[in-house]
Amino acid sequence: MSELITIRCGAMEASVDTAGAQLMNLKKDGKEYLWQRDPQWWPRCAPVLFPIVGNIRDDRADSAQGEIRFGRHGLARNYDFEVTEAVESSMTLSLSSNDDTRAAFPYDFRLDMTYALTDDALEQRFTVTNTGDVTLPFVVGGHPAFNVPAPGCEDEDFGDYVLKFAEPWTYASPTINTKTGLIDYQTRFGLVDNSDTLALSHRLFDVDTLIFEDVPGRTVSMVGPSGHGMRVDFEGFDYLGVWSAANDAPFVAIEPWRGTATGTDEDDVFEHKRGMDFLEPGESAEYAFFMMPL
Repeated sequence: MSELITIRCGAMEASVDTAGAQLMNLKKDGKEYLWQRDPQWWPRCAPVLFPIVGNIRDDRADSAQGEIRFGRHGLARNYDFEVTEAVESSMTLSLSSNDDTRAAFPYDFRLDMTYALTDDALEQRFTVTNTGDVTLPFVVGGHPAFNVPAPGCEDEDFGDYVLKFAEPWTYASPTINTKTGLIDYQTRFGLVDNSDTLALSHRLFDVDTLIFEDVPGRTVSMVGPSGHGMRVDFEGFDYLGVWSAANDAPFVAIEPWRGTATGTDEDDVFEHKRGMDFLEPGESAEYAFFMMPL
């Protein structure tokens, strides 16, 4: 049975469900910044993505250890995690490979998810350990969705919000095949042209997810006219997904990724995917991003 664990630090509060180690609340001064899971649009709010981000072609791939089979965003979000540490302002939850995970992903691993609060930010840290005796291929990613308008700003509209980057830049996003979930890196559409600002609109997400590569400074802020919203810092993550659900959903997900869904130009060998990380037996790696309510 899942359990909700809550941590606090000053004006900040966060709750995480042991089911999938999913962040369920992120509050500052008692105001909720995290999307609260309305199935009319999306019944999740911040799933953990491992060992893949997005889709693999036809939900299968080949690997050095045999066939891999799972749906979008991998398998971690579908399993209960064990609470291995919980103190006032931080917690760690762990998932280890088992017979069930090996049937879909024939590798041994341990995934530790640590959530730690400071006075103004929440850190979400992934620690991946190769507990097997062969090389472990994987990627990780976050998927937190935030309320738009921001709490306390109900007089603002979705279209009043913008993404603010660290500096002006020019960028065109690859496109997603909405039927297969695969990414076409050769067919792109412009998002920013020598600007540090991207205006948001519901229609912007008719293409599904906006996919950014090499975001300047690995930081982005989503803010409305009041200056309230969310900043996400994601050093070490070369990709960023920005998504909102169809039918004018009142949220935007800001998703730091180590890799992406399978590209239309890629084969079906898991190890060949863009951004793939590898750990030798006994090795561990850590990746973290930070969420700062504004």
